[in-house]
Amino acid sequence: MLNQIFSAIYSETFTPDIYLICTAVSLVLGAIIAFTASFRAKQSKSFLLALFMIPAIVQTVIMLVNGSVGTGVAVMGAFSLVRFRSVAGSAKEIVSIFLAMATGLATAMGYIGLAVCFVVIICIVMIIASLVHLKEKDDLVRDLKITVPEDLNYAHEFDDLFDEYTHNSKLLSVKTSNMGSLYKLIYRIEIIHEDDVQKFIDELRCRNGNLEIAVMMPAVEEARL
Repeated sequence: MLNQIFSAIYSETFTPDIYLICTAVSLVLGAIIAFTASFRAKQSKSFLLALFMIPAIVQTVIMLVNGSVGTGVAVMGAFSLVRFRSVAGSAKEIVSIFLAMATGLATAMGYIGLAVCFVVIICIVMIIASLVHLKEKDDLVRDLKITVPEDLNYAHEFDDLFDEYTHNSKLLSVKTSNMGSLYKLIYRIEIIHEDDVQKFIDELRCRNGNLEIAVMMPAVEEARL
């Protein structure tokens, strides 16, 4: 029984009926992959549409070059010239793209049962991984913005507070403000306990004359491939 499920539905040449069956399965599996990629994650409409279409596109290309070594090498060279000039994707997005491509390869070779089983297993694992939240070190990294008066020696004024409330701290930038009467400092810190942020800010206010203080998530730098 299992041998029949995981066997190819065609051997050498494919008929229009076989092509339509493989394409329909590719589109259904693409929809499942797109849904899984969007589960508890914000994805653009264009990215989800790409995940939906990739299995069917890859399947058609592989079917066309099946048995032709020269054409296969030419197609491989054409794909190698493609460059995605966009913001670098997350690990989940990269996995989703590879999953969609692998699904297209499986359906192109006629392994419909294998493709369905493969997508279901991987998608279930991805959904479980999305439901389980593991605390990471980066979750405690923050940007600290402090405004101080010009007569305050900020170089070592907050060292004892940083030692008490943070694992490490680094001064990223210093900027003058209000005609030079104020300094705006930006630190990259790694807090010890998230619940102590309010107490940390209150003690900083006592040092900087109750001027503006902000603790926020680090700014994400745009990276392009």
